[in-house]
Amino acid sequence: MVAKINVGTSLYGALAYNGLKVNEGEGKLLAVNKVFDDGSGRVDIARAVEDFRRYMPENVRTRNKVIHISLNPHPDDRLTDMEMEQLAREYLEKLGYGDQPFLIFKHEDINRHHLHIVSVNVDERGRRLNKDFIHRRSKRITTELERKYGLHPADRRQHRHDNPLRKVDASQGDVKRQVANTAKAVMATYKFQTMGEYRALLSLYNVTVEEARGNVDGREYHGLVYAATDDAGNRVGNPFKASRIGKSVGYEAVLRRFELSKGQIRDKRLADRTRKTVAAALARTYRKEEFIGLLHAKGVDVVFRHTDEGRIYGATFIDHRTGCVLNGSRLGREFSANALQEHFTLPYAGTPPIPFTFTEDTPQADIRSYEEHDEGHSTGLGLLGGDASGAQAQEAAFERDLKRRRKKRRKGLGL
Repeated sequence: MVAKINVGTSLYGALAYNGLKVNEGEGKLLAVNKVFDDGSGRVDIARAVEDFRRYMPENVRTRNKVIHISLNPHPDDRLTDMEMEQLAREYLEKLGYGDQPFLIFKHEDINRHHLHIVSVNVDERGRRLNKDFIHRRSKRITTELERKYGLHPADRRQHRHDNPLRKVDASQGDVKRQVANTAKAVMATYKFQTMGEYRALLSLYNVTVEEARGNVDGREYHGLVYAATDDAGNRVGNPFKASRIGKSVGYEAVLRRFELSKGQIRDKRLADRTRKTVAAALARTYRKEEFIGLLHAKGVDVVFRHTDEGRIYGATFIDHRTGCVLNGSRLGREFSANALQEHFTLPYAGTPPIPFTFTEDTPQADIRSYEEHDEGHSTGLGLLGGDASGAQAQEAAFERDLKRRRKKRRKGLGL
């Protein structure tokens, strides 16, 4: 079980993010302490904020008053709601938050169900709770709980390449919800700069997206249409307009993601790690299937596009370690579709691979993975920061959207 801890200032943001999940049918409220619960299964966000504030004096010197924790059992641990609630309560008790006001939420919007806990970092006198070495203590507690209940051990190495997303399966029904959850998760998690890269990423999870353009009453519009596919990429079922899924996966949101991704990939030099990994795999084989397997073992998927004759005319690399989606040509001429086609064309398969100047990739210190972090702190939600991986990165997107809306309201009031 992996715990992710964040302390911040936004009480409303943390409660709204989790409360909306529950109220929209994508989660459950499992337990509360010192907070009103009407038993309806829904969350009254405004009332919850009021209840929390009753336990926090107005003049509190501690700036980061809110603690937001996610508890993630191993995917192979099949736990009931009651068992998950018990784990959360024991975890809070051992961490020193058992008598604090808190809410325990279960998120069900992805196949890997997990818990979120919102509480406060100060007591009724406004004094800060002991946060010294909280991440170390948390790790010790999760290990104790794993042993006590016979859970699968989970550590940072196991979660480094963990991808909680699963392919959309039309036979399971509720296709629109499956497609919506997948689109929202990849939008909040990955970095891509073109519609082609976005489409290649979605194809890993049996989803496709197409642009829709036209004129209505003389006004030009742009939109997106999503649909489920089978493993061969053939569309199944009816398509869905982005407006039926949510603005967070609409045309304007995708364009903003392009611009944001471009800056992040450039400033943090995120393509370098992918380039080294791809080069190392190419240096080991001329066989395409073996190349795909070598990359997958490193946490990188590749999506090839072929002509009817079977020739490669496009290649996109999805690096789950950094959350980057990159067309081969972005990595260099030697990784373009033409170069790859030539590399994998016989009779080269019987000759030694061409040596590349790149070396085997090694983990980089600035690449954040899905794991327990050090003793650093941040404000707001941001459970996984700017380079978040896994579906919980939606939370960071929610916080950014919340801040934008607050700015708009202040401008409207002339502030």
